[in-house]
Amino acid sequence: MRRRGPGRWLYQGWLAGRKTWRRSLQVRVVSITLVLSSVLIAAFGVLVTNRITTGQLGQKFERTNNIVNRGGQYAVNQLRVDSPTDAALPATVPQLLLQLLNDAGGAAGASSESGTGVQVAIVPVEDRREILAPQAQPDGEQALRVLRSTELDGLRRYVREGRVARQYITADPDGDGARPFLVYGTLVRTQAGELGLYYMFPLDDEVDNAELVGTSVSLTGITLVILLALLAAIVTRMVVSPVRLAARTAQRLSAGLLDQRMEVRGEDDLASLAAAFNQMAANLQRQILRLEEMSRLQRRFTSDVSHELRTPLTTVRMAADLIFAEREDFDPAVARSAELLHAELDRFEELLTDLLEISRFDAGFASLDAEPADLTPVVRRVADRLESLAERVGSPIVLDVPDDPVIAEVDQRRVERVLRNLMGNAVEHGEHRPVRVALAADDHSVAITVRDAGIGLKPGEEKLVFNRFWRADPSRARQTGGTGLGLSISLEDARLHGGWLEAWGAPGQGAQFRLVLPLRAGDRLVSAPLPLVPEGAAPAVAERPNGSAAIVGDAVADVVEIGGGRAE
Repeated sequence: MRRRGPGRWLYQGWLAGRKTWRRSLQVRVVSITLVLSSVLIAAFGVLVTNRITTGQLGQKFERTNNIVNRGGQYAVNQLRVDSPTDAALPATVPQLLLQLLNDAGGAAGASSESGTGVQVAIVPVEDRREILAPQAQPDGEQALRVLRSTELDGLRRYVREGRVARQYITADPDGDGARPFLVYGTLVRTQAGELGLYYMFPLDDEVDNAELVGTSVSLTGITLVILLALLAAIVTRMVVSPVRLAARTAQRLSAGLLDQRMEVRGEDDLASLAAAFNQMAANLQRQILRLEEMSRLQRRFTSDVSHELRTPLTTVRMAADLIFAEREDFDPAVARSAELLHAELDRFEELLTDLLEISRFDAGFASLDAEPADLTPVVRRVADRLESLAERVGSPIVLDVPDDPVIAEVDQRRVERVLRNLMGNAVEHGEHRPVRVALAADDHSVAITVRDAGIGLKPGEEKLVFNRFWRADPSRARQTGGTGLGLSISLEDARLHGGWLEAWGAPGQGAQFRLVLPLRAGDRLVSAPLPLVPEGAAPAVAERPNGSAAIVGDAVADVVEIGGGRAE
């Protein structure tokens, strides 16, 4: 189901970010630096802010404690009355509150329209309203409502017990908006009864200072994080840029531009890296040019020798044919020598032909002469030519080809040579069992499989069968004199078509080769109409170095990728 709307854009952004994260070392370093520095600076900022705020509150506590203690002693001294009904009490309380308010405002250093910003109230512990004096500051009634709120129940309980208590609250006693207050309460014992003396100290200055500190720390932290990110980006760029240049230079070298070099600047480690890279590139260039020259001379030598041997071989062939034709008139020993000479000359001529073909492939002179052709008669024709050999070794060739034509754009001569090599090897290694050849096609490709039921291939040998002059068992007697170049030439023929030549084998289960070619020359192969591993093939058992056995997949199989093909 495809994502739509914002989710799709978020998903695409996440994919792009992940791709950038995986490919860019600079992005990773800068991102990690940002995260770690942000965490570190945030923790440091919180610690500094808490320490400063705690220090300010500690000073506030010390000043307010002194104010409350002095105010309590002063209230006890001023409220010396004989009874709760003393006529002097209503006049004493307002004066006391004004004095306490002035003392508290001056000591606390606060300010407001009234001159202090501090609220002071005297409330009877038993809530006896007949001894409650009028409040002596603006908004006194609002302050009393705050002090009687349920939020301060705990504070009032401690005051009744005779202890000095404090509590933080957020209130709006003057109608200017809710703000934090520090409320203190202490018990005043008089003849008029037990009274609660309460102070409400505004924390505006402390809050402003805390906000200022937090803002300053935040701005400083953000600035430091940005500076660290810029520093990390600059340092990383200084390191990554030469590495990227080295990567681009290495890519150009791998593309064949052997004269590419890095620019050496300064005398630091990066300059040493660039100089070492240039030295390595120069050595590689010399070695590659030397190997190319040696390879060119080797190919030329092989081609020249093969051509030069053609003339004497033709002369020897004419003489050998003449002797071979008259062998019945010779002594038995001489007649046998004539037969051996004729057979070895045939093999020598095949070897020269294969060497010339290999030299053309190595030199890049091989060309494909593709034209539409029916592969069914090609398969039948190759099988008919090998029929006598198959009967002699006891490995008949069984064909499984469609009755309808299988038309493909191929070089018929090269395809026939590939099939001749594959069927010849299958007959040679068939162990007196039938050799099965199948042909099938789909909309894009055609496949031919050649299966024998011989001793098969050991693990790893399926990767070696296409090497030049390689034989699975050099001591094994051969029925035909092969040159050891047949499968190598077949591989080059398949590559020239843009096809696949694949091998499968398992000990005791025989081997199967599959040739896959595109129906139209130049097309890219993506699938094959016939499987590489035969149906019913048992898993191959590979012997480990310690003597134990291990299952190797479904069987031992190898795919030689040709023309950008696939692996199976």
